[in-house]
Amino acid sequence: MDHASSPSGPLVTGSEIARLAGVTRAAVSNWRRRYEDFPPPAGGAANSPLYALADVQRWLDKQRKGQEVSPEVELWQAMRAAYGDQMIVGLSAVAGVLVGGRDSGPPREIADRVRSLARTETPVGLVNGLTERFMDSARRTGSDQVSSARVVHAVRHFAPELRPGATVFDPACGIGVLLLSGVAGTGICYRGQDLDADSARFAGLRAQIMERPHVRLEAGDSLRADAWPDLKADLVVCDPPAGVTEWGREELLLDSRWELGTPSKAEGELAWLQHAYAHTGPGGQVLMVMPASVAYRKAGRRIRAELVRRGIVRQVVALPPGTATSHALPVHIWCLRRPEGGGDSDANLTVRMIDLTGNGPDGSLEPRPDQVADVRLIDLLDDVVDLTPGSHLRAGHRDYPGEYAALREELEDEIRRLATVLPELSRGDGPSWLDGATASVSDLTRAGLVAYDGTEPVSASEQLDTDYLQGFLRSSASTRRATSASGTYRPDVKGSRIPRMSIEQQRRYGSAFRAVSAFEEGMRKVDELSGRLAEVARHGLASGALTPQD
Repeated sequence: MDHASSPSGPLVTGSEIARLAGVTRAAVSNWRRRYEDFPPPAGGAANSPLYALADVQRWLDKQRKGQEVSPEVELWQAMRAAYGDQMIVGLSAVAGVLVGGRDSGPPREIADRVRSLARTETPVGLVNGLTERFMDSARRTGSDQVSSARVVHAVRHFAPELRPGATVFDPACGIGVLLLSGVAGTGICYRGQDLDADSARFAGLRAQIMERPHVRLEAGDSLRADAWPDLKADLVVCDPPAGVTEWGREELLLDSRWELGTPSKAEGELAWLQHAYAHTGPGGQVLMVMPASVAYRKAGRRIRAELVRRGIVRQVVALPPGTATSHALPVHIWCLRRPEGGGDSDANLTVRMIDLTGNGPDGSLEPRPDQVADVRLIDLLDDVVDLTPGSHLRAGHRDYPGEYAALREELEDEIRRLATVLPELSRGDGPSWLDGATASVSDLTRAGLVAYDGTEPVSASEQLDTDYLQGFLRSSASTRRATSASGTYRPDVKGSRIPRMSIEQQRRYGSAFRAVSAFEEGMRKVDELSGRLAEVARHGLASGALTPQD
């Protein structure tokens, strides 16, 4: 759908309505269900509707729930209408207006709004405000397009103090958030590269607006076409793309950057890490944001062993869940340092492990004593070479007998509980609804019987039971399943149909579906407890903390 040509003008999401009204997203969902005169969707999909901004503003004013829309909000909405998913292009166009450029200018309405705002706001404040809005929208959609503000804050916290005139490099700089915001200092020279030319262009314009004179950015594939082959930086910061297997291994097998070992196809993150390390001079450092799994995956063991053996990896920090943008899994910061003499170093005999995973995502980054362990290199060089901080901290402060007894008791209780969870089910007469006595989710949504809680369909009427609805939608018999980019499976609700039943029958089925879901969740807990119990038993026996009884 072309938002720019919509007769209702700019469109907004439910989250943006919440932001306009100063309420939570849940409050907006409640308004949609409770108020019949709430504006209907003017675009988008069933699970991510868009609303006409003008209609929403009139409704908010009528209900006295609205706040005055600021000129910056109006500019952002106009940009959304004009650029849709290409907001980086829009940001570049706006930045171009602020620096006086004429190429690739925005539509006249947006240019006029920018010039009007520039009379009351500084260009730096305006472009930073729009950048923050873009980062916030990326966070809410689960995108890894930009480094999150929490990741930037963590990198800044653990970055070393740099000498005046030092060089900082980011080989996957995106729109420059980590490069330009993560590290500061007197006369710092910033260098960067990114595959996306629009992102690199916006980062360069933003640096110009911020009056950073020593910034040079290039567009291109850093691994396949390094724009800075001779650069040796004092500090390399990088939040590389995660989970990418097509990073060019076949054509780069003999590349000189793989001094620690050629990464496997599945270990693209270790290719980025070695690319970053190759761009450090003697004494140069690397701060690399890494998925937690890179610390222990089998395919990367040899490279991790070389990092440890040569004294290159100095510190690994496990950040709190929720630090990254698109998921709640913890990420790590790997801190590397190239030895001063260019050869192996034997002065660094330990790796500092910091585990902050028990902290809140906005909590302190200063570790407590029990969150830090200096692990000897020899203790890391085993068959796994696990660089997960939590693994080594737990080993040093662990009550194996108490942990084993508690986990065993919890597992036994959960197994006993599960025996009572499964519903009593008897032989049925077959799916009588296959003869066509079904209703599509799309029809139910249009009729106002189905709403969405985030991406999850829920009942919006006394005529429909939510557990019944979701139970049929999650069954392989009634829906296709689509694989997301992250590898998870989600119901393709647009093509789904559910049987027509009375509300009493729905509730009976809903109760059974609810019990099956509870059993499934319980089994996942049993699986997790079993793994933890086996790990405690194995390590406790091997370390002498536990002993088998006669």
